[in-house]
Amino acid sequence: MDFTSTRSKKNGTSNSNDSDGRDSRAIVRRRPPTIELLASTSSTLATIMFTWTIIRQYCPHDLRQYLHRYLNKFIDYIYPNPYVRIAIYEFVGERLNRSKAFAAVESYLSTKLSDDAKRLKAEVGDNKNNFSLNIDEYERITDEYENAEFWWTLSKISGSAKKSTSLYPEPDRRYYQLKFHKKHRNLVTESYLKHVLKEGREIKVNRRQRKLYTNGTGNRLTIHRQSTMWSEVYFEHPANFDTIAMDPEKKHEIVEDLLTFRESKDYYARIGKAWKRGYLLYGPPGTGKSTMIAAMANLLNYDVYDLELTAVKDNTELRKLLIETTSKSIIVIEDIDCSLELTGQRKIKKEESSKDEEKVKEKEKLIKEHLKKEEEEVKSRVTLSGLLNFIDGIWSACGGERLIVFTTNHVEKLDPALIRSGRMDKHIELSYCTFEAFKVLSKNYLNIETHELFEEIQELIKEAKITPADVAENLMPKSRQEAAENSLRRLIRSLEELKRAAEIESTKEEKRAEKSKESKINSCS
Repeated sequence: MDFTSTRSKKNGTSNSNDSDGRDSRAIVRRRPPTIELLASTSSTLATIMFTWTIIRQYCPHDLRQYLHRYLNKFIDYIYPNPYVRIAIYEFVGERLNRSKAFAAVESYLSTKLSDDAKRLKAEVGDNKNNFSLNIDEYERITDEYENAEFWWTLSKISGSAKKSTSLYPEPDRRYYQLKFHKKHRNLVTESYLKHVLKEGREIKVNRRQRKLYTNGTGNRLTIHRQSTMWSEVYFEHPANFDTIAMDPEKKHEIVEDLLTFRESKDYYARIGKAWKRGYLLYGPPGTGKSTMIAAMANLLNYDVYDLELTAVKDNTELRKLLIETTSKSIIVIEDIDCSLELTGQRKIKKEESSKDEEKVKEKEKLIKEHLKKEEEEVKSRVTLSGLLNFIDGIWSACGGERLIVFTTNHVEKLDPALIRSGRMDKHIELSYCTFEAFKVLSKNYLNIETHELFEEIQELIKEAKITPADVAENLMPKSRQEAAENSLRRLIRSLEELKRAAEIESTKEEKRAEKSKESKINSCS
């Protein structure tokens, strides 16, 4: 009995264990289908991510593009996509200048921002106190046009995605992507895109801020399309033709010439000539050449590109700088007579006295060594031919509506080919101050149009050579309480000193001329 009882207990224990095992396996088999789906999906995603990482790291770029293209075709075949996408790139192909379509879209979308936009970028507005907003990368904007919806996104193709053997990293390529339903294709191609371009251009013109650009050696290696060879600041010079000290008739002539140029787009197209014009400003230092350029820019509402010619590496870089300039601009090369390789450096006049001849030669030698060292550092290889092509060659027609302005203190040193008509179309001499120019300055600085001292100043200013800059310095009050008469008397003293200095110099010249004449007579006798 005990043996049977024991065996039955053992059998009972075994039966209960088998029952528990079957229950646990049943529980495992009866797991919710959602958990099983998540587990399967996670495993699949992990496998895909691992495989994609291996492909990106070891698969050649061209092969990846090939696979990506046919994968998209396969997906479209399985699940047809009813939407069409159009990309508008910032730079197209090998073009060096920015796409006008991209800029127009950028301006257009800045007015379509919704309250739902989360990624924005800000820039200073026209009045420099407010910010203008636009979409940042990967933000989407919805636009409506004739009861149709369109979606815009700013995206980019990373430069690191494509391997390059170039010394410089491949730049990112930004683009706007337009997405719409395929049923609106005709609306987009026939009407919507034209609407965007027109509105964008108008907005850009209304928001346009004039800028002052300059080039430099720091930007010389910045040659990729998304980099710029120009540095910029906002142009805020207050000069205008009302405040320029010069003869009123001459001033009126210059203003009319500038306004005629600005309104002559159709005329230049009809005669088959690039829409540009050259101005040569010449005269002694301090006669207002730079102020004249600022007044021209303010009158025409043009940007100013201050081209430092000695910082340009070669003719090719000069051409790239020209390509990056915009229309409605003034390209300025100041003191062009000092540029290397174009006119030569200013030569030192040899003294007639044999006593100083050796010193002059030594000085010339030191200057030549210094210039040679400086030239090696700058490594400027711009030639006269390259500059002439810059002014009126084929590339000069890029953009249109440009003024090219040269300034010089010594017009006689310039190559005639550089300043002939067709290159420098209008020559403007800015000379010493006249009485008419003085009256403009007295109105600007002292707010007076007549004074009892004007007659004395008129007589002195005919005999003394004084620049408008020196006149302005004498007229400027030196304290808040200084009266206008004190400024006028200070100017009179300066004019009298200049007159005496001119008389002394004239006497010396006469004596030198007499000695030279006597020496010639003695040598002949």
